[in-house]
Amino acid sequence: MSRPLPRPTADTRHFWDGCATGELRYQRCAHCGEVQLIPRSLCSACQHADLEWHRSGGQGRVLSYTVVHRAPTPAFKDETPYIIALVDMSEGFRLMVNVRGGGATPLAIGQSVRIGFREIEGMALPEAQVLE
Repeated sequence: MSRPLPRPTADTRHFWDGCATGELRYQRCAHCGEVQLIPRSLCSACQHADLEWHRSGGQGRVLSYTVVHRAPTPAFKDETPYIIALVDMSEGFRLMVNVRGGGATPLAIGQSVRIGFREIEGMALPEAQVLE
């Protein structure tokens, strides 16, 4: 069974193109300054369409995480255990990502991570790497 992968849309294409080149991109509203990771055609705060793309420095801190021991579908059965973390990025947005190293990686709330990318079936997906 193949792993489910994101399907880029007109709104998300710039984000996924950035991932393919090793860049984590996010949007900032030029009208109100609100930062948003999930690409949209309008600002989630003021509904303005004046959104600008920016490149993240890739640094963040773990807000929360969970260790997945039981695969949600057969496509993930060979990957358990793995960690999914919610990361507060330094630019002001949150990102939910897998953590490199799987369930064997020691992780703590507040720990610093850097976002890198993992290629799966031709698609670059963001993942967190724990910083020492």
